[in-house]
Amino acid sequence: MVPAPLALYIHWPFCVSKCPYCDFNSHVRDTVDDAAWCAALLTDMAYEAGRIADRNLTSIFFGGGTPSLMPPSTVAALIAAAERHWGFADDIEITLEANPSSVEAARFADLAAAGVNRVSLGLQALDDKALTFLGRAHSVAESLDALAIAQRHFGRVNIDLIYARPEQTAAQWEAELQRALSFGTDHMSLYQLTIEPGTRFETLVRTGHFIPADDDDAATLYELTGQMTSAAGIPAYEISNHARPGSESRHNLSYWRYDDYIGIGPGAHGRRLNAATQRHKKPENFLSAVERNIHGISSEEHLDAATRATESLLMGLRLAEGIDLGRLSQKTGIPAAALLDMDAVDKIAQLGLITREDNHVTVTPQGMPLLDAILPQIVKLEADAAA
Repeated sequence: MVPAPLALYIHWPFCVSKCPYCDFNSHVRDTVDDAAWCAALLTDMAYEAGRIADRNLTSIFFGGGTPSLMPPSTVAALIAAAERHWGFADDIEITLEANPSSVEAARFADLAAAGVNRVSLGLQALDDKALTFLGRAHSVAESLDALAIAQRHFGRVNIDLIYARPEQTAAQWEAELQRALSFGTDHMSLYQLTIEPGTRFETLVRTGHFIPADDDDAATLYELTGQMTSAAGIPAYEISNHARPGSESRHNLSYWRYDDYIGIGPGAHGRRLNAATQRHKKPENFLSAVERNIHGISSEEHLDAATRATESLLMGLRLAEGIDLGRLSQKTGIPAAALLDMDAVDKIAQLGLITREDNHVTVTPQGMPLLDAILPQIVKLEADAAA
C-alpha cells in the first residue's frame, strides 16, 4: 500500500507592512530575533514529529507573513530538520512565498541552495497605480526583475495576481492577464479581491472611500479568466488556481484532498491523525508557549467521522477533479448516500452547475463561482451524516 501523503506548513508571521486587504496572521515588528525564532520553530517541529512518524513528507510550504524575509540559514535548518524527522519523498515540493522586492530577490540563490525548489511570488498586479491601491511596496518593474531572478533559480514558479479590483474593466484585466500568461510560469493563483472583516479595506468600504466590484462584473472577469488560462494550457484545477498539467501545487492539493498536514509557527493550522490543531497567533504568545510547553499549540480538537466527511466534501468540491463519494465513504465509514443530498445534486446538475457519474460528483466551471451557494443545498448536515 502506498503511504498517505504528509505535508508540512511553516508559518513566518512577520511583514514589512500590513497590506490593506490582508486578513492573514501577519505582524509588523521593529526587530526580529532570528536565532530565537529558528530555535522555536525547530522545537515546535520536533514536537509534531513525536506525534506522527513513519511517513515521508511530500511537500513543505513556507507561508506568512513574508517568509522570504527569513534568513536562508533558518530555511535551511528547518528543511534539514524536517528531512531528519520524516524523510522526503523522491519528488518533494518545497515552496516559499516571496514578495517581489529587490531585497528579497537577492536571497533567491541562497534559498534555492537551502532546498527550496518552488517559489510563489506575490506580484498582485501589473499596474503601478493598482499596486499603490493594494498597499504593495514594489513596482511592476521591480516585480518583473524579481520574477526573472526567480525563474533562473527555481524549477517551478507561481505568480499571484488580484483582479476584480474597483473599476477594473474586462478589457483591462484581459490585457493584464495576457501579459502575465506571457511570462511562462507553470502555475498562477488568480484571486478576486474580497473585502475581509477586520482589514483596512473593510473600513474604507464602510466609510465610502471606494466601492468594490459588483458580483456581476466579478463573475464576468472570472469567466474570462477561465477561458484565457485554459486557452493558454494552464486551466483551473481549483477555483482560483491554474496550472499546466502535472504542475499543480502538491501542497495545496493535500489540503483540498483532505490529506494529513502538519502546521507549525504562529497561527498555523494542522490536521493530522483525525485531529485539528491550531498554534497561538500572536508571535510573542507563540514563543512563550513553545518555551513553556515545547510546542505552540493553542487548541487541539478531535475530528469525528461526520466532521471529516463534511470537511472533505467542502474542500474536495473546490477541485476540478471533483470528489469520489465511494472513496470518501471508505475513509470515514459513512455511507455515500448520507454524504450528499442526491436529489438536490440532480436538480442542480440540470442547470449545468454539477455533473454526477455514479458516485463521482464534480462542480462544473459554470458552477464554481456559485460554489458557496451550492454547497449548503447539497451537503448534508453533520448531524444527518452521523445518523
